[in-house]
Amino acid sequence: MCDINDLRKKLKNKKRIVIKIGSSSLTHPETNNIDLYKLEKLVRILTDIRNQGKEVILVSSGAIAVGRNASGLGSGELTIAQKQACASIGQAQLMMIYQKLFSEYNQKASQILMTKYTMTDDLSRYNARNTFKELLKMGIIPVVNENDTISTYEIVFGDNDRLSALVTAITNADLLILLSDIDGLYTDDPNTNSNAQFVPLVTSIDEKMFSMGKSTSGSSVGTGGMSSKLIAAKIATDSGADMVIANGSHISVIEKILNGEEYGTLFTSHHKENFNITDYLTD
Repeated sequence: MCDINDLRKKLKNKKRIVIKIGSSSLTHPETNNIDLYKLEKLVRILTDIRNQGKEVILVSSGAIAVGRNASGLGSGELTIAQKQACASIGQAQLMMIYQKLFSEYNQKASQILMTKYTMTDDLSRYNARNTFKELLKMGIIPVVNENDTISTYEIVFGDNDRLSALVTAITNADLLILLSDIDGLYTDDPNTNSNAQFVPLVTSIDEKMFSMGKSTSGSSVGTGGMSSKLIAAKIATDSGADMVIANGSHISVIEKILNGEEYGTLFTSHHKENFNITDYLTD
């Protein structure tokens, strides 16, 4: 049986990588405005990974947060319609920034907006898979987000953790990195329980594991808590990919993970026989 160091070293050989970054990792906590330094460093690292001959897909949150600040709606609770309007404003601004930064490094990027229907409908899912395949063949870095402008399901129930895992599955990626505002999986919420222990390695996900997750997010701009990340881990590992949950406060953690260093919690793959992506879309 491989020890954790051997399993970590194997991450160096991953060829198709999905990286999800949450709103909390993209914004300044004081203002919720975009952290341009982090965004620029993220783009530089992703481009460098692509320059190594690897394929990269970015699943990026932040559209609603960016749109909210641009529209001056303040910190109160938003209606669904307001969230959709903010997503419309913010997604355009966010993608404009991504395109500008990627162009600085001579790297082309594309935008893909998805809804639950994209995954549940066989034809839409087939078309999405082909689009990803062609973009990666062309050397493009796809930037993916939920289409919150027209879909209320994702705003109310969903999150980009699960979306990134579904993207991992339909593209046959072999590694998913979830960057969030927590170091990884703990036996309990470390913000409320000082005795919570860090879990560096997970080789199987069961109901006991889910009881360790919390449904709430520690960030005012995020939507996914640890429970959503465990659902993502279940999807990704069942599809045949490894997954790492790590703290996105320092974007360079991506490089360290891909260098085999021990950061975050590693969930090892165990391809499920007769894996069917629609089985994970029932709730």
